[in-house]
Amino acid sequence: MRKLLRNTMLASAAIAVLSSAAAAQSTEKLKPNTTHAQSRNVVLVHGAFADGSGWRGVYDDLTARGYRVTIVQNPLTSLADDVAATRRALDRQDGPAVLVGHSWGGTVITEAGVHPKVSALVYVSALSPDAGQTTAQLYDGYTTPPEFIIDVHEDGFGFIKAENFRAGFAADATLEDAAFMRDSQVPINMSAFGTVLENAAWRSKPSWAVIATDDRAFDQRMLHDMADRIGATVTEVAASHAVFMTQPKVVADVIDQAARQAMVATD
Repeated sequence: MRKLLRNTMLASAAIAVLSSAAAAQSTEKLKPNTTHAQSRNVVLVHGAFADGSGWRGVYDDLTARGYRVTIVQNPLTSLADDVAATRRALDRQDGPAVLVGHSWGGTVITEAGVHPKVSALVYVSALSPDAGQTTAQLYDGYTTPPEFIIDVHEDGFGFIKAENFRAGFAADATLEDAAFMRDSQVPINMSAFGTVLENAAWRSKPSWAVIATDDRAFDQRMLHDMADRIGATVTEVAASHAVFMTQPKVVADVIDQAARQAMVATD
């Protein structure tokens, strides 16, 4: 009787072990073979009439949070040239990246953002045309505020009219900062606004938008309509068109949010 009881107990233990192993194996099969990584890289793309130095405040904030930040210096000679400069920056990233554009930089990231390393897009008072559309067509039906005046030279490159620069571009900047930005303007080849886009990255990548409520470079309706069309998560802030420079923490917070929410599947 004791021998029978002992054998029964051993058999029950063996069955329990086998059942446990089978359950573990079954669970292992159900585990996905991917993990999700937060984007720790950020690529910043400036717009027309400016250069990458305006991103300094955003750069300092994001690097303090542990992000690896790259700033593109657009030549502003054509859409193709600016997209190529952005793609070169993206190629250098060691993993997924949030791609950020200000103003004209929004057109650039819309075209370049189909790059496989881009996990999310952030539009900072930025343009967001569709594939098959020119940037100029975005302005149809809207009225640009009178403070924003572009002086186009004979060679086709445009500057913001000097006496209107602070009112039209950087009304919330200090007098000294606005003067420096005015005198260090990078002109853009105006023909770039007539280039038809081949891609619209916002159709496949999650998007965020920062809208400066005191922006005098765009009709406010235009900014909101663009953000609505691309399905962006919108943050509004009282700022001028130079929001990328004058409100660095707000912009950095949105980029951080995009990086955290746009989790990328990796093997």
